Amino acid sequence: MASSLLRQLSGYGLTTAEILYRLPDHPSMLQSFVWQEYDLAPQFPELNRFLAFWKREIEGPLHSVKIAHQRLIGAAEVRMAQAEFALN
Repeated sequence: MASSLLRQLSGYGLTTAEILYRLPDHPSMLQSFVWQEYDLAPQFPELNRFLAFWKREIEGPLHSVKIAHQRLIGAAEVRMAQAEFALN
């Protein structure tokens, strides 16, 4: 997998999802799970892969998912140094 810096430079940002799901034994109760990973908005392939895994493997049915996404670094924020100075 690429380093987090390379992923950020290619457009990935930090995605946080709050997942509310129903407890299998007590369907009237909701439980919260927080997921965080670098992902690519607006498709969110990593989050969709995780939610597909959840639906396939975990018994607690999903109630809702809230998503927050922020690009931490962009190509416009990175530039080459014009000069280097050494102080002795």
